[in-house]
Amino acid sequence: MSIASLAGRLLLVRHAESVWNAEGRWQGQADPALSPRGRQQARALAARLAGEAVEVVVASDLARAAETAQIAASALGLVARLDPRLREHDVGAWSGLTHAEIAARWPEDYARFRAGDAELRPGGGESRHTLAARVARAAAEIAVEHRGRRVVVVSHAGWIRALVPGLVLGNAELWRFGDAPPGDARTGAGEPERV
Repeated sequence: MSIASLAGRLLLVRHAESVWNAEGRWQGQADPALSPRGRQQARALAARLAGEAVEVVVASDLARAAETAQIAASALGLVARLDPRLREHDVGAWSGLTHAEIAARWPEDYARFRAGDAELRPGGGESRHTLAARVARAAAEIAVEHRGRRVVVVSHAGWIRALVPGLVLGNAELWRFGDAPPGDARTGAGEPERV
């Protein structure tokens, strides 16, 4: 069974705002908590999900995604299942730094990353090629495990973009798998990386 079989039943959600999102810092697999604004976003997300007939909530085990999922799942009378396969792109030593700091310390690597180099390991972390393989495996396994059920996956910008190239979601935004990508300026090439 492929992930495409979940079209219409899979909702992808980017975690709510973390304290590092608020500061403009790359997170990768670092584990900053939600900001107060992020907790408000998670509660608003729960209200939006109320009409979606959600049966399963699965989330990255990183705090910002886990807490987003737990707030939403609790409001739906569900328990979020945490899954480390849904973690963000590992950006190694770039975690905790701003775009400007990364560009100043690693100008060539930063330029390669912005150009979409799939083999670059940002900050010594995980290449986009490796991330894409991890995401594809996890998504396929979720599709098999939850066949026929309405599933919310709470993850991260890089994870979501690896599954649906070009899709950019803001904090606590959701997208139904199989729908056309949102037709706004945040999708497509040239968009700033949100990690």
